[in-house]
Amino acid sequence: MARQKVAARLRRKKSIRKKIRGTLEKPRLTVVRSNKHIYAQAIDDVNGVTIASSSTLCKEAMVGLDGMKKREQAKKIGQIVGKKLIDKGVEKVVFDRNGVLYHGRIAALAEGAREAGLRF
Repeated sequence: MARQKVAARLRRKKSIRKKIRGTLEKPRLTVVRSNKHIYAQAIDDVNGVTIASSSTLCKEAMVGLDGMKKREQAKKIGQIVGKKLIDKGVEKVVFDRNGVLYHGRIAALAEGAREAGLRF
């Protein structure tokens, strides 16, 4: 059963990545979720450069994450990445959920990024 779930996620991921590309003006905001942590980074696919990133393992994010639920942590990570991108002059992004269904922590991260001022 686990192999089927992984295969389905990879199939969705491949389908999504065929359609979206990040540029310097409109980078790809990609999200990686594990059981314990969540990672987000904005990528310029044209130059192959990461513009901004954050995760639950970053020192700046770990300050207020103690005692928070995973969805709340994801929302905070989205706000941090959004703030970093706004500070660099990026207002629009393309959201890459990496084949994971858009609910729970993925949706919370997107909501936090929108609250920071990003549009997607």
